Parts: sequence; C-alpha cells; structure tokens
Amino acid sequence: MAKMYTCVVAEDETLLREALLTLLSEVWPELRVVSACDDGGTALEAIATFQPDLAFLDIRMPGLSGLEVAAGALDASPGTQVVFITAYDQYAIAAFDKGAVDYLLKPVARPRLQACRERIEARASKGAAPDASLAALLQQLTGALPSVAKAPPLVWLTASSGKDTKLIMVDDVAYFQSDTKYTAVMTAEGESLLRKPIRELLDTLDPAIFKQIHRSTIVNMRAVASVSRDEMGRGLLRLKTRPETLTVSQPFMSLFRNM
Repeated sequence: MAKMYTCVVAEDETLLREALLTLLSEVWPELRVVSACDDGGTALEAIATFQPDLAFLDIRMPGLSGLEVAAGALDASPGTQVVFITAYDQYAIAAFDKGAVDYLLKPVARPRLQACRERIEARASKGAAPDASLAALLQQLTGALPSVAKAPPLVWLTASSGKDTKLIMVDDVAYFQSDTKYTAVMTAEGESLLRKPIRELLDTLDPAIFKQIHRSTIVNMRAVASVSRDEMGRGLLRLKTRPETLTVSQPFMSLFRNM
C-alpha cells in the first residue's frame, strides 16, 4: 500500500494553483492537501500548523517568497520536504540539480510531476531525511534567480477615518492589520481603514522596512522600539508611537533571527 503523504500548496495565481491541485489528485491520489494558499505568509503558517510531509512552493509570491517560506519552514517544520515551483528554468535548474530539493517548472507537466513523486518516494524508501543543505541551497538560489522589476514602493495612501478620507504618508504608519473586510492603518494619531487586503499591500511596500509578523499584520520596523520574547518563545514588539504590543506569530520568528 502506498504511503499517505500530506502537503501544503502555495501558488498565488488562481488558475495555476487549481491546475496543480487537479494534477496532484490525478498523479498522486494518496497525497492529502491540508492547505492551498495564495500568499507566502499564509503558507508559512499552514506549514507550522500542519507539519506536512511536503510543501509545494511557488518561488514568486506576494509578501514572503517561496524561498523565504522555505527558510522559515526550516525552523517551523524541519521534517517538511520542499518542492519549488518556478518559471525561471535557465537560472534555477543548475542550483536545484546540485541539491536534493525538487522543483517543478511552470506550467507543471504530468510527466514532470510523476518523476517528482517517484524521487520523493524513492528517498523515503531509503529512509533519507529532508535535505540538510536546504539553507545553503536557499542562499544560492537567492542569487541565481533574476530580479523582477517592480514599481517603486508606496509613499502615501488614502484611508477612511469616520466620514473623512485621510492622506497618510506610509512612513507614518506603525503597522497594518487586516480585519474581515478592511485593513486597519495604525498611526500615532489613531486608526484609519483601507479597502485593500494585506496580501496586496505587501507587494506595494518596501520589504526592507515593512515586515509581515502574522498572516494579518505588517509592521513598520522603523516604528519598533524593542523586540523581546515571552515564555512561549513568541516575539513581542513594542512600538515607539503606539501603546499596544504586537505579537510575532511563531512561524515568522525565523525572520527576526538577527534582531
């Protein structure tokens, strides 16, 4: 009897994600998808929550990239094997082929997925653990993949405050926090509401300054006064201009290693 595997799938393009899920169900019916995600932050939390055997990660995603999710998974779920999904074959294949990490090229083809399954099962039958050199491979891949031209980071935005519409400079934002229908924009002056989901915001903010600390929270690192840990090992951020303390979700703590 074939071994039952669990997996997380992370692909931000809806059609490609649905196509991959369909193909997985056909090529690997014993594989159980425990979470299908459309952004990196959600994927990292799903990996930490479900501790899946496998994670299929698109390299280019809003917010956290597939490489960053894989780096976080080293701490959050060290037993999870990573399969990267990429469109950048001429840049990435050489790096992938030097390691034991699998990859799939877009659009994912049935024979390639079948070969991926066979390699994973062959390694499992030999008792091989997930590749211990993943961290080094991630560093190599970061330099191997081409940069994608992006628009300049957001400088200002408009948000609702009661009956008023306010123009807010992004540098003045302490943090963003998503709600059911809105995203709260928190500044020293108070709270405003923005009709834009967190995952879309992440693509417009400067990643060197704004960090995702929870699937629903993005913080301006320039607004952080101090970082500490509670007895559970979670990160606690105290802010310069706001009285509340923000909690860093456990899967995102790996992103704060150097602080």
